[in-house]
Amino acid sequence: MNSTFKKIALMIGFVAFTTSMTLAQSATAWKVDKAHTSVNFSVNHFFSAVTGKFTSFEGSINFDPNNLQASSASFTIPVASVNTDDAKRDKHLQSDDFFNVKKYPNISFKSTGFEKISASEYVVKGQLTIRDVTKNVSLPFKLLGEMEHPMMKNTIIMGVAMDTKLNRTDYGVGVGSWAATAVVGDEVTIDINMELNRKK
Repeated sequence: MNSTFKKIALMIGFVAFTTSMTLAQSATAWKVDKAHTSVNFSVNHFFSAVTGKFTSFEGSINFDPNNLQASSASFTIPVASVNTDDAKRDKHLQSDDFFNVKKYPNISFKSTGFEKISASEYVVKGQLTIRDVTKNVSLPFKLLGEMEHPMMKNTIIMGVAMDTKLNRTDYGVGVGSWAATAVVGDEVTIDINMELNRKK
């Protein structure tokens, strides 16, 4: 009987050890290819959508579908890089009326976990900070494909697409009369397309 208990204890210890070793392994590190990545947004002005993008961003991504517990992501977007193809509007967005870029220069995101929805669909959970407001968010994204880069030796590329919506007033983007939503809508559509790469 004691021998049986010892065997069971050893098996449990082995499983716990191998599990902890798997979790201790870091997830695959991916590099963001900025030339093939875009951070876009859209918000209504009265009835029609105004589109824009942020031309500068930094990201750190460690992602492995088979090791989501070790996966992580963080992003920083300088607000001063906002571009709506209208210099006057861009300057207004950077002002105290909206983002207040002098006081709050960056939008930031730091993940707290990943969830698998399907073979190609995932959700990254984390904290999003805009101005001086930090909120927990769940951002869905899709894996578009993974392959060897045909022009870069020993390199794997992966495509990622994220399409979600945020409420600008939740983060205090738009103060005073600009907090009203009659002119500028409250719902902002975020569309991010990323090309990531790593060495084999």
